Amino acid sequence: MKVKSRRQARIRRHMRVRKKVFGTPEGPRLSVFRSHKHIYAQIIDDRHGHTLVAASDLEPGVRTQMDGRPKTAKAAVVGELVARRALEKGITRVVFDRGGYRYHGRVKALAEAARQAGLKF
Repeated sequence: MKVKSRRQARIRRHMRVRKKVFGTPEGPRLSVFRSHKHIYAQIIDDRHGHTLVAASDLEPGVRTQMDGRPKTAKAAVVGELVARRALEKGITRVVFDRGGYRYHGRVKALAEAARQAGLKF
């Protein structure tokens, strides 16, 4: 089957990852979405279908702090922010869902910043 677009290819890769990665209340899923300009991260309990924590580079605190900085630096700040919020809610262990993207660049920066801030995965 021929893939119609890059977006559809990413969705197919994401579905392949999602077959194995499932967030439970003990180890929720850290999901990453990356657009051309922005990056978003959520910690999700798939058993109940709830987003427990979310962060993005569109939030006012991050936005003012990161004006004119590279996208990887913004991703690192988002990773640190989502980890800090998760630790406040008592979440220490997560499973990482790279969203069909390569573990490279912004996705890697977000994950490593979350690890340094105290999340285990």
